Amino acid sequence: MPKPRAPAVSYGTALGHASADKRIEILRLIGRSGSISQAGREAGVSYKAAWQAIDTLTNLAGVALVERLVGGAGGGGASVTAAGRHLLTVADALEQARVQVLARIQQQGDSQAAGMPPALTQLPVRTSMRNQLPCKVQALDLQGQIVRVWLQLAGGAALVSRITVESAELLGLREALPVLALCKATAVSVGRTADAPILHTANVLPGRASRVARGPTGDEVAAQLDGGLQMVGFAAPASGLRPGSRVAMTVEESALVIALID
Repeated sequence: MPKPRAPAVSYGTALGHASADKRIEILRLIGRSGSISQAGREAGVSYKAAWQAIDTLTNLAGVALVERLVGGAGGGGASVTAAGRHLLTVADALEQARVQVLARIQQQGDSQAAGMPPALTQLPVRTSMRNQLPCKVQALDLQGQIVRVWLQLAGGAALVSRITVESAELLGLREALPVLALCKATAVSVGRTADAPILHTANVLPGRASRVARGPTGDEVAAQLDGGLQMVGFAAPASGLRPGSRVAMTVEESALVIALID
């Protein structure tokens, strides 16, 4: 029986914005300290933000980058996987190449550098959208001036994004095109699986809660979808959800943004 192949790491997707992003820094700090909370403190972000950074980076890479360690005097910790270490090696190589390119540009003269188009100096762009889900365009459904873009996630789950015809044209959307589906955590409603009878339909994604933060205006829930991706959203206050609870993550079509993968 042939040995199963390990999942490939999507370096281009995971490192597309590394130079302007704390995610790689947090991953590197976890490797040094063996602790997500310590990595968050050193990076100047909260424990939740550090976990979210790793969840997002894991989604983009397509393979686990950090694993929890249970037990020990401190109650456990975290370690960077072999894929995570390889990702950091690639990130270091890309950063060195970036520094060399910028140095060459500087040697050409400040006058030429000053004439660089503003758009180039402002890239890469960072976003507040915490949910970044790699997927592929499955179909385009034209409805007047609106296009419903059907997307397929890893594991076969479906999402639908409602955008304008012009946006679809400018993005050059077509079947099988790899894209990112983006949405804010506040646009994702979380409920118990039993309260969402129409599962396995578009924009209702089943999974299992991994972290729950209680709050007076709503419980923030991070979950692992059945297809393996990570997603975060909000449940009603005092939802009763806890890590391990089966949940359904629902997002409105108009709240789902499509981004191209360079």
